[in-house]
Amino acid sequence: MIILPAIDIKDGMCVRLYKGDYSTAHKVADSAVETAKKFESDGAKYMHMVDLDGAKDGKRVNSDVILEVRKNCGLKIEVGGGIRSMESVEFYLENGIDRVILGSAAIKDPEFVKEAVKNYASKIAVSVDALNGMVSADGWTDTSEINYIELSKRMEDIGVQYIIFTDISKDGMLSGPNLTMLDELKTAVSCNIIASGGVSNLKDIINLTDLDIYGAICGKSIYSGTLELSQAIEVAHAAKHNGKGANI
Repeated sequence: MIILPAIDIKDGMCVRLYKGDYSTAHKVADSAVETAKKFESDGAKYMHMVDLDGAKDGKRVNSDVILEVRKNCGLKIEVGGGIRSMESVEFYLENGIDRVILGSAAIKDPEFVKEAVKNYASKIAVSVDALNGMVSADGWTDTSEINYIELSKRMEDIGVQYIIFTDISKDGMLSGPNLTMLDELKTAVSCNIIASGGVSNLKDIINLTDLDIYGAICGKSIYSGTLELSQAIEVAHAAKHNGKGANI
């Protein structure tokens, strides 16, 4: 299993939210670049970045911060938030981002997702963010009538290889990921599943490796000190050599 430390950007700053609520945003680091460098020095190979303003506004807002990180670290970077057009997909990929995450578009413009996957294959991931099992969009401000399993199956059918799954009720709460929903999702589709939301400590990492999940995004747990990134990477790496999880 791979560990993806997270940096969420709002108003140009590194922040974390509780349950995706923008009013709870609080600064967790002074510099996105220095934070990424610390992740790298702790042994990370991949990083997850989200433009929170972009997710809500439906357009790139903090791409300058994201690209500054890209220029100053050697990590592989996946980026999400407000990517609703092929122009935005191309912008990030042409500027060195390794994987682009589509979220709201999966619900509102599946033909766009289909085209992006056709053009860029494994460089495209889809985020499936659910509240009470139903998928949310537009920075989690709009809940749809689509079940997370159903949307994931639709994405699998059009060739999506990576699904980032978040149980919104767990996000930023340090209460552990929703293992039941993750297990159901992994059983339902053949995509690589990246777990997001709720990871608190090494026990959560072990639980995810036991489910043979592809990757785990860790945010608040790292910033609050309940999870040491280097230890999480070590545990996930050991699981991979024991036949669990996957390499990048």
